[in-house]
Amino acid sequence: MKFYFTISILGGILLGLISYSFYYANGISYFSSDPNACINCHIMQPQFDSWQKGSHHAFATCVECHLPHEPISKWLAKAENGFLHSKGFTLQNFPEPIFIRDKNKNVLKDNCLQCHSDFVTEINHSESSNCLHCHNSVGHGESVGIGKYNSINRGLIQ
Repeated sequence: MKFYFTISILGGILLGLISYSFYYANGISYFSSDPNACINCHIMQPQFDSWQKGSHHAFATCVECHLPHEPISKWLAKAENGFLHSKGFTLQNFPEPIFIRDKNKNVLKDNCLQCHSDFVTEINHSESSNCLHCHNSVGHGESVGIGKYNSINRGLIQ
């Protein structure tokens, strides 16, 4: 009987810690597609700010670009990314500046092609091609891309 009591107490403490962490982190917001959920963690503020200045701000949210559009794939990706983000922020073992993983780059590319299929049907979109190679500043205005952005960073344009 003492064993079950101990297990119940430890389980209650664990459940309480998980519940408080979910509440403190505004966990319910991650079930939405509101871009403000992405800035619950302060580390994402620069990406959010640059998205607001980017050319896609009026047309696409974070979720529309960074998650698959199919429901099951979307929720699996949300769960995987959420777990990795939570682990990284809790253990403080994430790279700074943060970067997009290759798996998520592929999701982003697929979403680019899905929205812009009318414009890019004649372009060879092989596995090695990457929309961000030429369009790096599209979603986040502060990114370094080609043309004027690249020239500014090299000091060619004042």
